[in-house]
Amino acid sequence: MDNKIMGLSSEKAKELYNQGKGNVQIENIGKTNGQIIKENIFTYFNLIFLIMAILLIISGAFNSLTFLPVIICNALIGIFQGIRAKKILDDLKVLNQSTVTAIRDGKEKIVAIDKLVLGDVIVLSAGSQICADAEVISGEVNVNEALLTGEADEIVKTAGSSLMSGSFVVSGKCLARLTKVGHESYISQLMLRAKKMPSSEQSEMVKSINRIVAFAGLIIIPIGICLFVQSFYIQGNSFSESVPSMVAAVIGMIPEGLYLLLSITLGLSTIRLARQRVMLHDMRSIEALARVDTICVDKTGTITDNSMLVADAVLPDGTKDGEEFPRVVDIVAEYISCIPDENITMRALEDYFPLRSSLGSVSFHPFTSKYKYSSVQFKNATYVLGAPEYVLTDKYPAYKEIIDSYAAKGLRVLCFARYFGGADGTQAVEATSESTSIPAPEGYLDGANTVPMMFILLQNPIRESALETFAFFKKQNVNVKVISGDNALTVSEVAKNAGIDNADRYVDATTLMDEDIPHAVRKYTVFGRVTPDQKQKIVRALKADGHTVAMTGDGVNDILAMKDADCSIAMAAGSEAAVQAAQVVLMDSDFSKMPMIVAEGRRNINNIERTATLFLVKNIFSLLLALFSIINVVTYPLQPSQITMISLFNIGIPGFFLAMEPNNKRIEGHFLVKVLLKAMPAALTDFLAIAALVIFGNTFGVKASDVSVAATFLLAIVGFIILANICMPLNKYRLRVILGCVVGIVVAAFIFNDLFSISYVSIECVMLFVLFAIATEPFMRYLTMLFSYIESRFQIELTKKG
Repeated sequence: MDNKIMGLSSEKAKELYNQGKGNVQIENIGKTNGQIIKENIFTYFNLIFLIMAILLIISGAFNSLTFLPVIICNALIGIFQGIRAKKILDDLKVLNQSTVTAIRDGKEKIVAIDKLVLGDVIVLSAGSQICADAEVISGEVNVNEALLTGEADEIVKTAGSSLMSGSFVVSGKCLARLTKVGHESYISQLMLRAKKMPSSEQSEMVKSINRIVAFAGLIIIPIGICLFVQSFYIQGNSFSESVPSMVAAVIGMIPEGLYLLLSITLGLSTIRLARQRVMLHDMRSIEALARVDTICVDKTGTITDNSMLVADAVLPDGTKDGEEFPRVVDIVAEYISCIPDENITMRALEDYFPLRSSLGSVSFHPFTSKYKYSSVQFKNATYVLGAPEYVLTDKYPAYKEIIDSYAAKGLRVLCFARYFGGADGTQAVEATSESTSIPAPEGYLDGANTVPMMFILLQNPIRESALETFAFFKKQNVNVKVISGDNALTVSEVAKNAGIDNADRYVDATTLMDEDIPHAVRKYTVFGRVTPDQKQKIVRALKADGHTVAMTGDGVNDILAMKDADCSIAMAAGSEAAVQAAQVVLMDSDFSKMPMIVAEGRRNINNIERTATLFLVKNIFSLLLALFSIINVVTYPLQPSQITMISLFNIGIPGFFLAMEPNNKRIEGHFLVKVLLKAMPAALTDFLAIAALVIFGNTFGVKASDVSVAATFLLAIVGFIILANICMPLNKYRLRVILGCVVGIVVAAFIFNDLFSISYVSIECVMLFVLFAIATEPFMRYLTMLFSYIESRFQIELTKKG
């Protein structure tokens, strides 16, 4: 590369930036504090609550305003958690800010990508994302433009070639001048696609809750109007009597706490994960991870750490005898000094082989994942270094036994060889006696013209936490697939040492055709010599088999597969490109955090599912009772304050504490179907018991206030029955939550009886209430058995269709 390029001066760069020619990104910067406050205050349901509060004040029913403190607290909690989560994520984003090396004032400087300007000269090397449209001015790089064109093939870029923002440098090094920046380039849109999920890709749980909320929002207004008209105009009740009964029904149908619980629970998860140095680019990833049954990992960076060292180097016969060994070591050192690759393999080689001042090369080709070798052509000879299968080609079988013996020890083998041809794999310059008359395909080596000189043995230390991490996945019935570009036998041995199940089932991906992959993913655990395109096809095949797939990666070659996975996880120490493409980023690149992340996701989804059942019992019951009151022209039997008390001790408080409990159960089934079927027995029991109580009261002239109080306690008893059912099996924590809520509702009913409209009732009414309460238990038990059967049948049919 031309070392005389001065680049822009700092003054000129500042002037261009002020002129609006900076590389300012359309970033996914998240919500502002003001937006978070607005979203929690100015909601559709809050507007409904405000209207109801005004009507209650006009009617003089001040004791029915008990729902207002709960609504205000909900909004404040939502604002607090939203701002707190934003602050932690903003702090993490600062730590993970994208930068690039630019030439300013003739020197290399680290510059934030949004501070670059038109005409800046930047340095690009393996793993870099091209942050704005540019033109190569010196050097040579191989570029992957898959995210822009859909083509996975690497494209060689030399002086004069155009570079598209959003593509990634796979290998090589160059200087490039920015030709289009900011909104004129592709990068802003690419960043949004990588960091933010489209609204159409919401998780199943979020979509289900949105449907519940939308349905409730649609029906509350017409039902509320019908109840008021029926009470005020048809029954002839006063305004002060009609408004509270209407408000009670509407409050019961609003699932305001469900949506809030979802926001708070996911917000708390974001905070907890952020404290563990885990960053989420979107909330969908929490549920996706909770549902994962297959996780695809690379060997390097996940099973092993990111460091690499040369374990040994031997001649092709496995010895170090004679004068030949030191001579080859000198050639290898000379070779390394001519290759610009900057990766852990090259750093390991530089540490092991003493660097020599280069005599100068005629040409060189950096390592590419497509051809699996690098090469240098000197004046008198050409040398190549890479995977033995790709360097030796036809000669590989002759050395397979010795190579496999090292691979069986978990060592990665590189072959250093002399090649009688050009650095790009062209026909022989000085062919050997074995030379073939049929040239190798462009870019690939002709094995007949290759003479092996040394095998270099590399190793990655297995992470200390690997055994524990993979033991967790085994216990949770999560399958692990190891997908690597290394030798399959080497990867298999490393996977065995890490405790991965069925690690002895391995395959060399170079032997697989596209049509073989669907069968291979069912049969094999370890895939070696995998290309970026094959990684993507393996993930697609697993998903086509009905698996929920997580893909971990730290390099450019992982991006295609990460994009297709249900959840993508990147190591921050890897390439910037992989970090930007992932939904979950391990900021300290510690794969042992995965069990904690999966456990966090499962806790959220299981507990939200359980708590959503409590909310839906109230919503379904209130809807059915409202329709019953309209059809039978009777006054809605409950008061708003009574609904508030039931919601507080049967739903709100237990729901919050249960949502905090650890829960590692695997997520299965359809969220909406499960919560609806679990809620129906209690909702129907509540409705039928209260409806029967109302009919009985009207028939025998029981006072409306007595019926109202009896209905409140009846609802509480059924509520605690369903709470106990969803807490099974009971443990000390759940038992304390239930008993605490029982004590709370009793204290509230006796001490704050006026606040919650709990008036004195006659002995006859108490006896009536006890009779109905006793009848609810077997009724609910049989309904639970019926809906459990329906749920099991539904899941069986769903599995068959899947």
